[in-house]
Order: sequence, then C-alpha cells, then structure tokens
Amino acid sequence: MSTMTLENREKLEAQSLQARRKKRWNNFLHMVGNHSLLIALSAIFIMPLYLVIVLSLMSKGQAETRSLWPHPFVWSNYVTVFTAVPFLKWTLNTLFVALMGTIGTVVSSVPPAYVLSRLQWKGRQTTFIILLSTMMLPGQVTMIPVYIIFSRLHWIPSFLPLIVPSFFSSAFSVFLLRQFFTSIPDEISDAARIDGCSEFKLMMKIIVPLAKPAIMAIALFAFLGSWNDFFGPLLYIVENEDLWTLGIGLNAFQGIHHVDKNMMMTASALFMAPVIIIFFFSQKVFIEGVTLTGVKG
Repeated sequence: MSTMTLENREKLEAQSLQARRKKRWNNFLHMVGNHSLLIALSAIFIMPLYLVIVLSLMSKGQAETRSLWPHPFVWSNYVTVFTAVPFLKWTLNTLFVALMGTIGTVVSSVPPAYVLSRLQWKGRQTTFIILLSTMMLPGQVTMIPVYIIFSRLHWIPSFLPLIVPSFFSSAFSVFLLRQFFTSIPDEISDAARIDGCSEFKLMMKIIVPLAKPAIMAIALFAFLGSWNDFFGPLLYIVENEDLWTLGIGLNAFQGIHHVDKNMMMTASALFMAPVIIIFFFSQKVFIEGVTLTGVKG
C-alpha cells in the first residue's frame, strides 16, 4: 500500500509540475499577445543599434556583404579608431564641454525656477510667460548677433561660446524645475520660514533635495544636448583642431573613411556608448523627474 501511495504522490507531483509549466507558457503567450505591438516597435528601434554594433566588429570586406553576424569578430577596429585619429582628445573635449554645460544649466536654472514658483511677487506670471516665449525664438535668428558678440570678445576659437551661455539659464530647464517646485506643498516652506530659515537656505536645504529627480532630468537633458551638439562646435571651434569635439571629429573621420563602413560604425558606437550607459543607470530618476514636472502648474 505504501508503494501505491508513493506512486500516486509522484504522479500527482508530475501532473502539478506539468500544470505549472503549462500555466507559465500560457501566461507568456498571453503577455506576448498583449505586447506584440510594443515588441515589434522595440525591434524596429533596436535594429539600427544592432547593425551599428555588428558592423563595427566586421572586417572591411565582410561589412560590404549582407551578413548580419561578424565572422570573425574584429575587435581591433576599436584600437584602430584611437590610433588613426585623436579620438581620445575629441572625447575629452566633448566631455569637458558637456560637464561644464550641465553644471552651468543646473546652477543657473534652480534660482529662477524657485523665484517663479515659491515666491509671491507682482508680475511673476508675466515674467514666466515672457521666459516661455523665448523658447519660440529659433536659434537661427540669434545666431549671427551672438557670433558677432563672441567674436568681439575674442572668444573664437575657444570653448567659452559653448560653455558660458549655459550659465545664463535655459528657459526649458527653468520651466521643468518650476513645474516640479510648484508640486511641493507650501506648508513645508511656511514651517521653515517660521523657524527663521532664509530664502536661500530654504531653497538649498529643503527645496533642492526634494527636487532631485527634476534636477537630474534637466542635467541629463543638458548633458545629452552638449554631447550631441554639432552646429555649435562647427561654428565656434572648427578653426582649431586641438579643440575639436566628437561631432566635428566624426564628420572629419567620415571624410577619411567614408568607404570603410566598419570603421565608421566603430566610431559611431564609441560616440553612442557613454550616452547609452548614462541613460541606462539614470533612467529611473530621469523618467520620474520628467513625469512629476507636470503634476501641478
């Protein structure tokens, strides 16, 4: 009888395992069916990135074929990029401009956003509307006057035209921060003022720590804008090759290796890598900051 009981137990366990596997498979199929459109769109967006990485690991001859997988993997392409051109110098120049631009945008955007959201004063809404209206002014309209100003200051060629404007605030960044600041309860500020906290200390010690997601969002926007900028460096520093950023450098690299698809894709992969890594590690804070900026306003 014990043998029959043991056999029945094993049979029940096998049936239970089979039922769980079937349930997991059905759940998977159900998930695929519900997200089939998203999966298809994701594949479409991932395909260009996949091709860039795959082509960067191919030889010149294989890159001319329709092969979708490198055989063999030519890792030396990445070494060649650094030895053929001053790629490291371009990267360091771009990193310097991007970091300084990010710092300038954050430092110069927090105080205006605080004043426009947390303080009550006559003309606040009018000032905010005027600030937003500057976002509608195309850069092409101010390009020549700004270039003349920088030229008369003898800042061309140098990094100053790319960095200094970021320390004079950004309307878009002020808008995002202002929207987030207005979502913070006024009771927090009132309690701090009753305790004798100054407005500057209130901004730095209370509001800014609470607004870290929004600040991270505008910092990421600023960094990506500076990193991907091509027109600014082309306008202000193209005359001095020692100041070239990755945007100008890749354009020159394309002129040299325009027939070498594998080398072009290798340089492009190196250009994209820092941005992808930064966004991968900060996407949670970034999405939270962008989402919460529309809570109130």
